[in-house]
Amino acid sequence: MFNWFLKKTYLVDSLGGFVDIHNHILPGIDDGAETVEASIAMVKGFGEMGIQRFIATPHILNPLYPNTPETIGAAHQELGRGLMDHGLTQVSVEAAAEHMIDDAFEDLLHAGQVMPLRKSYLLVEMSYLQPSLNFDQAITAITRKGLTPILAHPERYAYLHQQPEKYREYRQQGILFQLNLLSLDGYYGRDVQKMAWRLIDEGHIDFLASDAHGLRHLEALSEIQLKPGELQRIEPLIIQTIDTFY
Repeated sequence: MFNWFLKKTYLVDSLGGFVDIHNHILPGIDDGAETVEASIAMVKGFGEMGIQRFIATPHILNPLYPNTPETIGAAHQELGRGLMDHGLTQVSVEAAAEHMIDDAFEDLLHAGQVMPLRKSYLLVEMSYLQPSLNFDQAITAITRKGLTPILAHPERYAYLHQQPEKYREYRQQGILFQLNLLSLDGYYGRDVQKMAWRLIDEGHIDFLASDAHGLRHLEALSEIQLKPGELQRIEPLIIQTIDTFY
């Protein structure tokens, strides 16, 4: 009788004008787009969702992806030329990075080899297998540099699910949280989905992003359907992401 109240809507219908602050669309430098053509295909796929503004965040992860401002800058310029060649002049792509907190991170930070978002936010991540031993020390070093740390996809660290007090501790340290949109619909598993909504409901999430590595992620994103109540819970986060990074 009341089934119309449960009607779902597609998430992408609410992403027009969104700024995607975590993605891997730069070509050939990590596990994201392998070529400029693949990057352009991703940009066009995002465009169908109404998303045309990006902060590209390739991995800085030694020794697997030993990127530097120079390698990231070169890939950024290559994509820029590709966008011009395809007439995608309305698309805006800025360059930053997703930094693994490991034993080499602080050396990179002090050497000025990190790539902040908008000069003041630093996107960081940990291993999915275990927390970074130097995480607290690294966060202190980041803040002393005048940067604000953003922890990428906190919902995906399974070891934190068993000690949710760590999320509160991180927040008290001034760490902002960026949640992956794909986590909302169980793409990474039910436990991650549950933690994603819990973090949202507890007010721990600041920003949303795709973390897209390829068309497979865009296809999954385009299929996400949310109930009206779920959409209402994330709409303020969509707005906050746009307002901060547009």
